[in-house]
Amino acid sequence: MQKLCKCGNQMNIRLRTVMYQNKVEIENVPIFSCESCSRNEVFAEIKPELTGLIGSLGGKPGKQQVHFDEISEVAHLMVKVTEKNRASDPVESIIRERINELLDLLLLAQSLGDEAWAQDVRGRRWPYRI
Repeated sequence: MQKLCKCGNQMNIRLRTVMYQNKVEIENVPIFSCESCSRNEVFAEIKPELTGLIGSLGGKPGKQQVHFDEISEVAHLMVKVTEKNRASDPVESIIRERINELLDLLLLAQSLGDEAWAQDVRGRRWPYRI
């Protein structure tokens, strides 16, 4: 994925670590980066999730590490498609696999009567259609 930077060059998307208040490392955040001018922009589709995460950390968070791919489906899929052992797998098959995983998790949560877990799975946001 690429985007045109304000400097006129192409920005490439990468998974980066974002620091919040010099205490919280948020790993695997999709960020557009320009190698020419060093500009960075958060991938627009994940901004609401990142903002929500930062808001939940509060004003004075303790030192910690958060894996954004455990919160964001977009980040999760980007991590999956960039794994070396998945290099030859079509993206569509990785997406279908994840949908099946989430459906299995939803069924398990429902069978255990864990409504909070079921709501979490139902709330997963898919910005793209297959």
